[in-house]
Amino acid sequence: MPGTIRMTPEKRRALDLVYSARTPGELSDAYSAWANEYDRETAVLGYGLPFLIGAWVARYVTRGNGPILDAGCGTGLSGPYLKALGYDHIEGLDMSADMLRIAAARNVYEALKEAGLGGRLPWADGHFSAFLSTGVFTEGHAPASSLEELTRITRKGGHAIFTVRDTVLETGGFRAMFDRLEKARRWRPIEESPPFRAFTVGEPEVQVQAFVFEVL
Repeated sequence: MPGTIRMTPEKRRALDLVYSARTPGELSDAYSAWANEYDRETAVLGYGLPFLIGAWVARYVTRGNGPILDAGCGTGLSGPYLKALGYDHIEGLDMSADMLRIAAARNVYEALKEAGLGGRLPWADGHFSAFLSTGVFTEGHAPASSLEELTRITRKGGHAIFTVRDTVLETGGFRAMFDRLEKARRWRPIEESPPFRAFTVGEPEVQVQAFVFEVL
């Protein structure tokens, strides 16, 4: 594609290590190695998901109605923009201590916890008014089963707002999990976006969809 920016071999290697990780430990190590250059290198490619997700949060989540969770917050790119939109109680979760160190330096998260999605999360039932997660449900990353636990820690009437990579939507069991939680009366669907590019400049094949559910 004329004019499309592609990663250099070094940058491509960082992304390949992330996508090729086969265990939580390998994934955490890959992100730790990438942490210091992550923001700059993804910005060059036009990575917009951490900023765009705020549009859905602003559409559905009432400000001042309790804490919201940035699940898989990474270096905290979403945090300052959520703060600018008037969300004053933001907590973050990520599996990489090095990523969380950078997120903490942004001084917008009230709490940051190191843990991986897919297991039990360190919050009580209904703790959050909403959770958001972007760029996390993709190849080699958090499983669809993570949504059960994220829904548990979100209060009734709250919202689940997240993106899913097109390549794992069916094969990763996300559609099946959506249906399972709906049939169990755990949530109901509110919005599903059409597929769109995660990177506005490079990597045109990386397509995602955004989803919004109301927790019941």
